[in-house]
Amino acid sequence: MSTTPETTTAPSAFKRYFFMLLIGIVVGAIATVMVLNALNARKDHFHESVMYVQEWHMKQLGGKAAQNRCNATDVIPHLKALRTMADDLERAFPDLADDERFVKQASGMRATLDAALSSPPLNCEGVNAVTAKIGESCKGCHQDFK
Repeated sequence: MSTTPETTTAPSAFKRYFFMLLIGIVVGAIATVMVLNALNARKDHFHESVMYVQEWHMKQLGGKAAQNRCNATDVIPHLKALRTMADDLERAFPDLADDERFVKQASGMRATLDAALSSPPLNCEGVNAVTAKIGESCKGCHQDFK
């Protein structure tokens, strides 16, 4: 017979607290992501979408000019899409729809695009000029309201 007592080690309090801390951090991170996603889902993304689509079409026009592909069939679809999106500017920014400066900028954008569509550019110089005019119209609004 052995005279040494059998020792049993109880789990240390540190291990239990550390494990609970890790579980708390993981659950907290998951809950934070879920709350942020819920808040983001409630947000109206229409105005951002209008701006992204217009920016994409402007880049396409610049790309066509850089590639020397400035035929009407290459350029007019982008001008039409920009004009269609310009119709939604006041609806995309309902807080600014009553602002006289915003309405003036939006109508100026539509007028620039109408002029470009009524007399489409025939060469890359024309595409660059039209793109610059449209860019100035965009810049005017962004300076006032961004």
